[in-house]
Amino acid sequence: MKLYNKLAIVTGGASGFGEAICRLFAEEGAEVIILDNHVENGQKVADSIGDAAHFIQCDLQASAEITRAFDSLASKYGKVDILVNNAGYTHARAPLDEVGEDEFDKVFNINVKAIFWTSKLALPLMAGDSQSVILNMASTAAIRPRPELTWYNASKGAVVAATKSMAIELADRNIRVCAINPVMGETGLLEKFMGMDDTPENRSRFTSTIPLGRLSTPNDIANAALYLASDDASMVTGIALEVDGGRCI
Repeated sequence: MKLYNKLAIVTGGASGFGEAICRLFAEEGAEVIILDNHVENGQKVADSIGDAAHFIQCDLQASAEITRAFDSLASKYGKVDILVNNAGYTHARAPLDEVGEDEFDKVFNINVKAIFWTSKLALPLMAGDSQSVILNMASTAAIRPRPELTWYNASKGAVVAATKSMAIELADRNIRVCAINPVMGETGLLEKFMGMDDTPENRSRFTSTIPLGRLSTPNDIANAALYLASDDASMVTGIALEVDGGRCI
């Protein structure tokens, strides 16, 4: 019960890495708030977890909806112990000059601007004697980018830079800030990252670049998030933890 009596918010918690984080955090004693725009999936995940999870529909591209969600949380709980900025999006693989402005804006709105809003609104709820944690989902793309994902790579680079700056600025408030850099994972965005169908043959082209020989799984990322969110990591802040099977070496 490493997160006993903690309140954790997980954006993009209706599927993929976020869903696994929600499940593991609840198993470890946290009450979990799932912020996601996918109503059916989000409610299904919350229902399957049970009383420890609650779903709030929220379009993370819309500041008004993020504000509404946090106003509701402030009224009901009055605190936030852990904020996991997991929601993410990528444009399809394409040369950088062929990515449209709408796709560019969506990538940065979800991957970067949403972190601006959730962090801004969570900070007043993190005041207190106990240590609070913000976890930002970055990517190995931030430090070892793949071609034809330039604007996605750039957005995740911004997440890593923001994480390090936030860690310095918030340390005196007893708030730790860390990032996780997953290698390409088994999520709904996999085919967009690959730029091709998800077949065993195509997967092998990518797993061959990962020394441990496989993609990351949602459980891999959830286990890393649990460590960083728990008191086991009470002296850890400002890092971007690579969960990459050796990809960035």
